[in-house]
Amino acid sequence: QLQASGGGLVQDGGSLRLSCVASENIFSRNIINWYRQSPGKLRELVASIGSGGSTHYADAVKGRFTISRDKSKNTVYLQMNSLKSEDTAVYYCNVLIRLINYWGQGTLVTVSS
Repeated sequence: QLQASGGGLVQDGGSLRLSCVASENIFSRNIINWYRQSPGKLRELVASIGSGGSTHYADAVKGRFTISRDKSKNTVYLQMNSLKSEDTAVYYCNVLIRLINYWGQGTLVTVSS
C-alpha cells in the first residue's frame, strides 16, 4: 500500500526529499510516519504528520527535516536538509490502520562525510 522513494547518496550538508505514495487515499484519516533504521540500531521514529496537519519530529532532526502532505497525490514527503553522516539509514514510511502497521519498502539514504 505504501511506496517510498527518493533516497540516494548525498554529501554532508546536502539535501534530499523522500516521497511516500499510498495506493489509496489513506492519508486524510491517518497519522503517517517516517522511520529510519541504521545498521545495528533499532528502527526509530523520525517524523509524523496527523490527519489535521499537525507534525512531530524527533529531536535529532528538528529544524532540519520537514514532513508534509499532498492529499491530491496521496503522497507524504520528508524534506531533509543539512544532512549529517548520522542520518545515514534506510527510511521507511508507515501508517497504522486499525492496529495494523503498514510499511513501505524502505529507501536508502547515505550521507558521505
